[in-house]
Amino acid sequence: MSNWLEHSVQIEVNAPIDLVWKLWSDLEKMPSWMKWIESVAILPENQDLSRWKLASGGFEFSWLSRIVNLEKNQIIQWESVDGLPNRGAVRFYDRHESSIVRLSIAYSIPGVLGQLMDNLFLGKIVESTIQADLERFKVYIENL
Repeated sequence: MSNWLEHSVQIEVNAPIDLVWKLWSDLEKMPSWMKWIESVAILPENQDLSRWKLASGGFEFSWLSRIVNLEKNQIIQWESVDGLPNRGAVRFYDRHESSIVRLSIAYSIPGVLGQLMDNLFLGKIVESTIQADLERFKVYIENL
């Protein structure tokens, strides 16, 4: 038995949608702006699958993820198929001279772990972390 926690954050960046899409759709670049993502590797035998590694401090998680929906300049949606249970989407909104990036993630917390910790506290940490990731993306893309 597990509990799913979900979070959504967004940011507007001063960059055209084509450039925003190009960077986000190259999953292996994500560690450039996502602090806790140590690596992303696309599987050569199946481009829809990628191996992710999250590491921070003394903990490390990995998972295999599958792209379940990909629409250019609109959405990248995924779900894990092995390892850390998670799913989510990054959506893109064209504002002509700028773009909005909306990141939604959900992850499973095992029941025992959920009982030991305050899910609200964990949620606030995760949400502030992914918002900071989007802030780093904004700096990254605007300094290209």
